[in-house]
Amino acid sequence: MQPASKTPQAVHPVDQMLPAWKLGFYGLQHVLTFYAAAVIVPVLLAGAMGLPRAALEHLIEADLFTCGIASFIQSAGLGRYIGVKLPLLQGVTFVAVTPMIAIGVAAGGGVQGLPQIFGAVIAGGIFTFLAAPWFGRLVKFFPPVVTGSVILVIGLALLPVAANDIVNGQGTGVMQNPVNMRNVAYGLGTLVSILFIQRMFKGFVASIAVLFGLVVGTLTAWFLGDASFSGVLSAPWVTVAQPFYFGMPTFHVVPVLSMLVVMIITMLETTGDVFATGSIVKKDITSADITRAIRADGLATIIGGVLNSFPYTCIAENVGLVRLTRVTSRWVVVAAAFIMMGLGCLPKLAAIIASVPLPVLGGAALAMFAAVAVVGIQTLVKVDFDNLNNTVIVGTSIGLSMLATAQPHIADHFPAWMQVIFGSGITLGALSAIVLHLVFNFGNLCSTEQTVEQDAVILETPVWNVVGTQDKPQATSGQIGHVQTD
Repeated sequence: MQPASKTPQAVHPVDQMLPAWKLGFYGLQHVLTFYAAAVIVPVLLAGAMGLPRAALEHLIEADLFTCGIASFIQSAGLGRYIGVKLPLLQGVTFVAVTPMIAIGVAAGGGVQGLPQIFGAVIAGGIFTFLAAPWFGRLVKFFPPVVTGSVILVIGLALLPVAANDIVNGQGTGVMQNPVNMRNVAYGLGTLVSILFIQRMFKGFVASIAVLFGLVVGTLTAWFLGDASFSGVLSAPWVTVAQPFYFGMPTFHVVPVLSMLVVMIITMLETTGDVFATGSIVKKDITSADITRAIRADGLATIIGGVLNSFPYTCIAENVGLVRLTRVTSRWVVVAAAFIMMGLGCLPKLAAIIASVPLPVLGGAALAMFAAVAVVGIQTLVKVDFDNLNNTVIVGTSIGLSMLATAQPHIADHFPAWMQVIFGSGITLGALSAIVLHLVFNFGNLCSTEQTVEQDAVILETPVWNVVGTQDKPQATSGQIGHVQTD
């Protein structure tokens, strides 16, 4: 009698290893869409603190290199407890910009202000790493009415960033007038190129539509004299990120406390991005996943402080890219991580990537940020809007988010610790969704937790049917809230 053979377990699309040449193309696409967001934080910090150009160059190189390390930790994972193992690219959080500038200027400005910044960053990373399990347990307070609102707010609040890039503006808080229509043409031309490829082609070609649009837009701008590769010649060939390049970090109470506030908000943003990605790749998000993701943020932030960089979180541009291309393998982000580490060590390659004009990047970002908002709408479909409480939660959180996004200078009139909240539409909208859910639906939390425990049994069964993958079940709103701790 023949022994029964074991049925092989199907590999989830997130874990599928693609051919090396595809990983290269897809990884490069992620890097190109992300590059501007990666380098803007060092540029803003250097300008506000009066850093010399040599210091700025080192900060950018360290940032790119550490972005690669952070993305590898998050997407590949370090063992069972660090890294969510989803296609999530990591970058410096914008929430930290204003507090870091304040810390550096208070310490004297210039290079002498950097050790206090890096000390606060390291302390914030340690706090985040240790606090991850406790924050992960809060996942039961994130039903679809909260996660959908947070994801939608992220997408909507980032659209002005894309619009600012398209007009080559001076920032989302400044109205560009007059508008150079040539810049608008580059942005919209890039968007049209992406849509053309997605409509006319299928398979691999359609999945690199964003890469194609960026290349076409850049070459068109270069041909018309609006893009230059001159920086490639002057850039050095090789550089190495040196730990504590600007001196040993110093630790002071007020800077550390301000960075802890930043990291709490960053944990919230990471939670929203993880839920968004889980929805895109059809993978249920548990409290253990949130814990692993936040641990990865904490470890990456510690490494960032050591290597002269900043706090790290998931980047929404690349969440939108996963939604647009439907390429869900996390190994694509691992490939992008190695490319970024290479850019941090090979400045000439970084100079080539930096030659992509801002309006071209804006055209691609417009599609990706809107795709994130669509994921939020898809999540909100699961919400019972016959319940007026849910309507109030979603409507108010979106409204407050748009208030801070449209009028960012409102934050100038609040105390410094509150500016971190009111200076970001994402932060204000996300916090509003959570607080309003607790206020309006507090009586339903116990029943929600009971539903979560019942759905935990469902999640123990395989999601992917080996015989026919087309028969895989759809995730329910309860599955998103499955509580599991490390």
